[in-house]
Amino acid sequence: MLQQTQVDTVIPYYHRFLKAFPDVYALAAAPLQDVLKAWENLGYYSRAGNIHAASHIIVNQWDGRIPDTPEAIKTLPGIGKYSAGAILSIAYGQVLPAVDGNVRRILCRVFAIRKPMDDPGEQKKLLELAAALVPAKHPGDFNQALMDLGATICKAKIPDCSSCPIASICLARLLDLQNILPITRKAPATPHRQAAAAVIRNSEGLLLFVKRPAIGLLASLWKLPGGFIDDMENMETGLQHRVKEELGIKIRVGNKLAIVHHAYTHFRATLQAYDCRLLKGVPEALACQEWHWASPSDLKKLPLSKIDRMILAAIASC
Repeated sequence: MLQQTQVDTVIPYYHRFLKAFPDVYALAAAPLQDVLKAWENLGYYSRAGNIHAASHIIVNQWDGRIPDTPEAIKTLPGIGKYSAGAILSIAYGQVLPAVDGNVRRILCRVFAIRKPMDDPGEQKKLLELAAALVPAKHPGDFNQALMDLGATICKAKIPDCSSCPIASICLARLLDLQNILPITRKAPATPHRQAAAAVIRNSEGLLLFVKRPAIGLLASLWKLPGGFIDDMENMETGLQHRVKEELGIKIRVGNKLAIVHHAYTHFRATLQAYDCRLLKGVPEALACQEWHWASPSDLKKLPLSKIDRMILAAIASC
C-alpha cells in the first residue's frame, strides 16, 4: 500500500484491509471484487490485483508462507527488487537493500552524486551502493530507517538538515548542494486525454454499468459505458463508437450532464458524462467482462474508481 502513497493516507485503508482480510488465507478466499472494493479510492489498483493473485500462489504453492529467497519471492505478482529487499530484510533478516525513491535521494545527497538518479544506469549503481551499506545486524531496521529518513527529513524539497542524524557525513550539506541534489532528468510533458461516459437509465431508473477488462487501466473495476475519445472524433460520435464496441448497442447522445478532471500516473484525463438513451440492441459484454443495471444500493457495493465516483456525485441531482 505504501508504494507511491503516503503513510498518512494509507493508515485507515491498512486497518480496514486487515479487518476484512486478516491473513493470507482470507485474502486468497475472497473474490477479487471484494478486494478491489476494500482498496477503493487508494488508487494504483493493480496493487490490489497483484496482492490478491500473490495470495493464491502463497496459499497454493507455499503453504501460506511468503517465500524467503529473492528468486522465489520475485515470482509473485507485483514484487520487484525494492519490495523483495524490503520484505526479506524486515521479515527474514536477510542482508539485502530496499531502494526506493527516498533511499536514492539520500544516497545522492550523502555522496554528492551529480548524475540523474532516475537514469537506469545510475539506478543500478545506487542499488549496488545501497547493498554495500546494509549491515549484517538488523538489516531490516537499517532499511526502514533510511526509508523513514527520506520520507520525514531528507525530503525532495526543503530537506530538514538541522534535524538529520547523518548531516555530519552528508557531502551535499557540506557543499551546500542539498537543495540542488538529487538531479533528475527533465520529465516529458504530461499527456491530456479526453473521455466520455454514457449515463443510460432503463425504465426502472437503473443505471447501466460495465465491468472493465481484467487487464489494463483500472482493471476489473466498474464504470459507466464509454471510454477515451480519439483526437479526430467529436465527443458524441466517439461515445457512440465506444459504447457500440463495448456493449454492441446503439445509443442517442443527449445533453452533457457533468465534466470532471483527474490525474493518473502518466496522463491527465477530462471525462464528460452525457445523458444517453438506448435506441437499439440488447447489451452484450464485448469489450468488458460483464454489464449490470445498477441500483443505488448496488453502486455502494461495486468497486469504482475515483473518477467514476466523481461522475456519480456530479450527476446525482440530474
